[in-house]
Amino acid sequence: MNLESQTEKIVKPDIFVRPLQESDLPVADHIFRLAFGTFLGFPEPETFFGDADYVKTRWKAHPEAFFAAEMNGELVGSNFATNWGSVGFFGPLTIRPDLWDKGIGKRLMEPVMNLFDEWGTRHAGLFTFSHSAKHVGLYHKFGFCPRFLTAIMSKAVEPAKSEAQWTKLSAMSPDEQNEALRNCRELTDAIYEGLNLEHEIRERKTNEHYFDDGRTIRTAKMHRCLI
Repeated sequence: MNLESQTEKIVKPDIFVRPLQESDLPVADHIFRLAFGTFLGFPEPETFFGDADYVKTRWKAHPEAFFAAEMNGELVGSNFATNWGSVGFFGPLTIRPDLWDKGIGKRLMEPVMNLFDEWGTRHAGLFTFSHSAKHVGLYHKFGFCPRFLTAIMSKAVEPAKSEAQWTKLSAMSPDEQNEALRNCRELTDAIYEGLNLEHEIRERKTNEHYFDDGRTIRTAKMHRCLI
């Protein structure tokens, strides 16, 4: 009896990874909700994230950094990266639940890591489930190590005592827009050298039918970005 007959063979499906197109968004959104809802034990997994349109808005912000996994011509998963200057992050990486544990997550990580190299990303990260050895193990293969546990907290919403003044970026003159963006760069650079959200802000202004327009909070000293 040969060794193969005694050992379980794990057959990996043929996966094709490509850029995700706008026409893929409805299926990608469904998989995103189904995957998270299933993992978190929702009675109706497809209802995860309610009426929020997370996948579509992330794609509009960085369409060149969104990747799809195909199997037999069907979209079965997606992943996307975000470029914030010297900082990059990715996710959510989601795969159709009936195809978990088949190596698709690894395939969807490869183009994202290549993008970080192309962008010259100096600090890369992600959020994942700290209690899931499977998630942590996958990302560890690509050099990511656990650092912080993020506390999920809640607080009752109360009426604001005073309303902050804000101005839509699109309502500003070109010179005012440039000044606001420069002030935003100064603010983010003070948090982490090279952190820059300008691309994200400009995309939100350009694609107002997908986003609320980028807004700035006006203070006596400077404009502070709120996105």
